[in-house]
Amino acid sequence: MTAMSNSRRTLAIACTALASLGLAACGNSDRPRADLAAAQVSTIGVNSYLWRASLETVGFAPLLQADSAGGVIVTDWYANPSNPGERVKMTVSILDTDLRADALRVAASRQVNQSGNWVDAPVQAATVQKLEDIILTKARELRRQAIAND
Repeated sequence: MTAMSNSRRTLAIACTALASLGLAACGNSDRPRADLAAAQVSTIGVNSYLWRASLETVGFAPLLQADSAGGVIVTDWYANPSNPGERVKMTVSILDTDLRADALRVAASRQVNQSGNWVDAPVQAATVQKLEDIILTKARELRRQAIAND
């Protein structure tokens, strides 16, 4: 009976020591920090990666409005110098503090010059989708850079 009791005692001490080591590891100061680059970076009211990526993407056009608290960027009409008979205007809305595809909405208007008058023309859906893709790709890259710099 004594051998059995010693064996249980040794097993109990071993388990306690193992548990103590496991808990000690939890107190390590080298733990990974919270990933600020991930989901919600919202010191400006919207996701900062989407905001910066949006500004970079539509930066070729003059800005009419840029409201970081509301997450709205509106450009003025822009005519590509190689095609002066056509112009576009864009509105980018960032709808959330999360870096997600459904947190971004882009709208575009297009006009063509016909006999000196600007006439509304349709915008291909693929154009708006491409702008959204460019913004999302840039936002993800900005996030990756922020993580790498931490």
